[in-house]
Amino acid sequence: MFSEVEWKVKRQLLAEKRVRSVDVKEALRLQKENNFVILDVRPEAEFKEAHPPGAINVQIYRLIKEWTAWDIARRAAFAFFGIFSGTEENPEFIQSVDTKIGKDAKIIVACSTGGTLKPTQNFPDGKQSRSLIAAYLLVLNGYKNVYHLEGGLYTWLKEGLPAVEGEE
Repeated sequence: MFSEVEWKVKRQLLAEKRVRSVDVKEALRLQKENNFVILDVRPEAEFKEAHPPGAINVQIYRLIKEWTAWDIARRAAFAFFGIFSGTEENPEFIQSVDTKIGKDAKIIVACSTGGTLKPTQNFPDGKQSRSLIAAYLLVLNGYKNVYHLEGGLYTWLKEGLPAVEGEE
């Protein structure tokens, strides 16, 4: 699926499509004043713990749920490496977003850590994250106003910005 595409290629497309990174305070302002939608791509359990008011949750990765022989083997492989909550790409990600958000909506994609498009000493090509992968998929599928939350929801919560629990 989409994990095979090199991060450098994804990053280049994000730049071409003018996906901008915004910090948490700017994101809050855009949500309040400019009707931006915060798309939280974290797993549902993390979303329910705390998220920005009005955020929409569509997880980009999901727990491996199926019990075919292949899935059981994959779970065993994950467990061997100490990863017990084996996850897979959510094949319905774009379809789910399509049902909740229009293609013309202004979207800020958020995950836990955020990643970055900016080059740093340790990450000369920026740092990939769930939200940047989601932003990449959105622009590939015709979404035009896609932003990315730098610092992620970890920073949002750490800075004491509004958050709610549960479904909403």
